[in-house]
Amino acid sequence: MPLLATATLALNPLDPHSLLASLGVLGVLLVLFAETGLLIGFFLPGDSLLFTAGLLCATDAGSAVHLSLPAVLVAAAAGALAGAQVGYFIGRKAGPALLDRPDRPRLQEAVQRSDRALRRYGSGKAIVLARFIPLVRTVANPLAGTVKVPVRHFTVWQVVGGLVWVVGVTLAGYALGTRIPSIDRYLLPIIAVIVLLSLLPVLAEVLRSRRRHPSEHNSRPGAAASHPIPSEEGLQ
Repeated sequence: MPLLATATLALNPLDPHSLLASLGVLGVLLVLFAETGLLIGFFLPGDSLLFTAGLLCATDAGSAVHLSLPAVLVAAAAGALAGAQVGYFIGRKAGPALLDRPDRPRLQEAVQRSDRALRRYGSGKAIVLARFIPLVRTVANPLAGTVKVPVRHFTVWQVVGGLVWVVGVTLAGYALGTRIPSIDRYLLPIIAVIVLLSLLPVLAEVLRSRRRHPSEHNSRPGAAASHPIPSEEGLQ
């Protein structure tokens, strides 16, 4: 019991290494499910968690933290795919009231980016691309449910995007880990780089949006909430 309490106190949900050291493969499943299926999981480290899990699969079996690559891939796929599907059905049930939250500006910014992606690329391509953008992948699934993207269409594309994302990022971490001896010594700087890289698409989209619509960003607080959620016809 004391050991369990110590592990619980040491768990930092924002630190991929802490999550994996405390929860192992189960942490991968739970975090990806929450990040892709529940709006409260928007702050969780999806990309960096996958990459770090891949790195830890390449460590020696006697290392402080060593994970099984097949187990990580299965857990990651299960969490990401189930989470997206749950998020979609939450969106269908709860509707705009769930996403229309002016008191959460970061969430509203993600809703707007997801909205623009659905309009620009169409639902299938947008669902796949959203997997690779933090915050956007959290709201894209309930948004797709809200605008009533057909269930079969959504399921096919979220499975494609989810598998490409989890397998690609995890194997990238594993490949790097197999090429650098004692990779666990360099986890902190590597994780920092991955976090920064994962945020680049968000920063690029925010800057692009400000250049295109400068007046929207100078309007009164809470104006983002008035941005319309697209209709089903507008996504065809």
